[in-house]
Amino acid sequence: MQPFEYANPASVQEAVALLSPRWGQADVLAGGTDLISCMKEHLHTPKRVVNIKNIKELAGIQKTAGGLRIGALVTMDELANSADAKGEYKSLAEAAGGVPSPQIRHMGTVGGDLCQRPRCWYFRNGMGLLAMKDGKSLIPEGENRYHAIFGSGPAYFVSASSLGPALIALNAKVKLVGPKGPREVPVSAFFVAPKDEASREIALQPNEILTEILVPAGATHSATYEVRQKEALDWPLAAASVALTMKGATVGSARIVLGHVAATPWHAAAAEKLLVGKAINSANAEAAGKAAVGDAKPLSQNAYKVTLAKTAVKRALLDAVKKA
Repeated sequence: MQPFEYANPASVQEAVALLSPRWGQADVLAGGTDLISCMKEHLHTPKRVVNIKNIKELAGIQKTAGGLRIGALVTMDELANSADAKGEYKSLAEAAGGVPSPQIRHMGTVGGDLCQRPRCWYFRNGMGLLAMKDGKSLIPEGENRYHAIFGSGPAYFVSASSLGPALIALNAKVKLVGPKGPREVPVSAFFVAPKDEASREIALQPNEILTEILVPAGATHSATYEVRQKEALDWPLAAASVALTMKGATVGSARIVLGHVAATPWHAAAAEKLLVGKAINSANAEAAGKAAVGDAKPLSQNAYKVTLAKTAVKRALLDAVKKA
């Protein structure tokens, strides 16, 4: 790890003033579960680290008339155990609680979950975000068993966020604050599939801080289902988050978002359309799962992810309407 300047601001405004308009000059420290690893691996070599842990306005979960406000410094464990989240936003609490490591759940923050870097081993071994050599990606012909089955490149890594799919299914927004003031961005637009090595995988600017997540109120049934190779500390191989608005016993509208299968959380529009006007039962849930992966284009070693994603959609749908 290289030497760096350490700053400890007491407000968002102070923190923003300590950032830089260019990536690589300064990094934000919240839980630190990803940043410290990136710094040790020399993927990030900031000249300044801006600790935001002591900014009180970034903490807490509040239920309002408009929905749920989640501060960026809320830990994954706090969110997983929040009565408000478990009551009306079950998919979000399930996604947070799905992180197997108690240490990461207690240290990792919701803001950090959305901003963490890809877990792609090409990237983590210094080969760049897109792993290009001589103008060609190394991934389609290389070791790609954990990579994307949607998107067709040039970004083949998968979004590492646990909360992203659930937040998109719930139509959530994030609040970003920079030198020009605050702006709100739909979570669906926050994740970006980069086209070149100079780009990032999120819409956050280098001199901005993600301060809170805003989840709108809505009479929805929701759930998240993740598939892992083992129950101990492990990253999901595929996941699905669903949010349903019911009209009696049938679906009025549906939102289905897949995780860990593309460079961004993947919106399964065909599956949503199939469910409208139908009851959620095993047959319809299975059909929706099949529709969700209809456009999948697996690489040489990851066709198994198609089956996992299909199953995750089916099980999330059935869980969403299951009686407590």
